[in-house]
Amino acid sequence: MAFVEDIYDAAARSNLLMRAIVGGTEVMVDFRAHDEDVLDGLGVSRNHTIRYPVSRLPLLAAGNTLEIAGQAYRVREVIAMGDGTEARASLTRL
Repeated sequence: MAFVEDIYDAAARSNLLMRAIVGGTEVMVDFRAHDEDVLDGLGVSRNHTIRYPVSRLPLLAAGNTLEIAGQAYRVREVIAMGDGTEARASLTRL
């Protein structure tokens, strides 16, 4: 488990992560805003996600809200990745 946390700590020191505020707690996360085609290519939708060590946000669940760069988001879904020490959360911009 410490290995995943060490990687995130190194990424944070290199300014590769963004600060998320969840319930008053600040956590460094890998924030992504991918564009994906919708309506068979007729439109584009932005898909917001974060990746983070589970030990840093163990209670993050669907319905929680968080703030990244001054923008509020609601968690739609949380999926454990790999051995369960890292998770990916899909977000909806509020």
